[in-house]
Amino acid sequence: MANVQHLYQKLTFYRINYTTKPFFCTFVFCVYQTIIIVITKFLSNIGNYFLFLRKVFSKPEKWRLLFKQCIIEADKLVINSIPLIALISVFIGAVLVIQTASNMTSPLLHKMYVGYMARESLILEFSSTMVCLILAGKIGSNISSEIGTMRITEQIDAMEMMGVNSAGYLVLPKIIATTLLNPLLTLMSFLVGLLGGYLLVSSTGIIMVKDFITGIRFCFQEYYILYTVIKTAVFSFIISSISSFYGYYAIGGSLGVGKSSTNAIVTSSALILMTNLILTHIML
Repeated sequence: MANVQHLYQKLTFYRINYTTKPFFCTFVFCVYQTIIIVITKFLSNIGNYFLFLRKVFSKPEKWRLLFKQCIIEADKLVINSIPLIALISVFIGAVLVIQTASNMTSPLLHKMYVGYMARESLILEFSSTMVCLILAGKIGSNISSEIGTMRITEQIDAMEMMGVNSAGYLVLPKIIATTLLNPLLTLMSFLVGLLGGYLLVSSTGIIMVKDFITGIRFCFQEYYILYTVIKTAVFSFIISSISSFYGYYAIGGSLGVGKSSTNAIVTSSALILMTNLILTHIML
């Protein structure tokens, strides 16, 4: 009886092994093939991105035309973003004051630290990283959809046929305008956020106004301004260049334009967060 049971178990093992091994091998092969495809596509996109930047930063044919295009792009991409950034910043400044004041219940902590913490939160993280994440959605989708529409309607092909460097003409003014002017937008966000906190304090009396102002002026480090400006400039370059890259190589009609805009926003946001970690580790 024991021998019969042992033989049955042995036959069952071989049957299970025989039936599951082909499925397991197929699964492993599919996973391996998917990984290879993803890595190949990732490396291909990186290579195409740097070749695209090389084309963008080639010498302009007419500097006067480049300056004119930079003014137009600054108005369209940066100036038009002021109302949105101001609205968000004023409410975020007020929320930071409420959250900080509600969590500082210890009598050993002076109320001026409410203003201090609100200032540090705004200048170090919100006015640079959070604002650029918002701009990645607004500016990034604008750039990607505009250039993508020109690609699928063959306007870029027509420019290439006429001997015009389409990448330099369309993309370089956008990169210059956003990289140089978005840091000013960040500083405006910082000031408007502090104004929002001040308006909340003065209207609700959650802390004394003089304590809030003292906290804003307490231990202020000018280096943080430089840190925020550099971060915003780098983030703005990422937003404008990545969005232009996806729009420039958009395919598939209107659906392709929508897909390129989505990819541009997601990729820009991910790179902003990773770059934020690197710059913070280096500069602070």
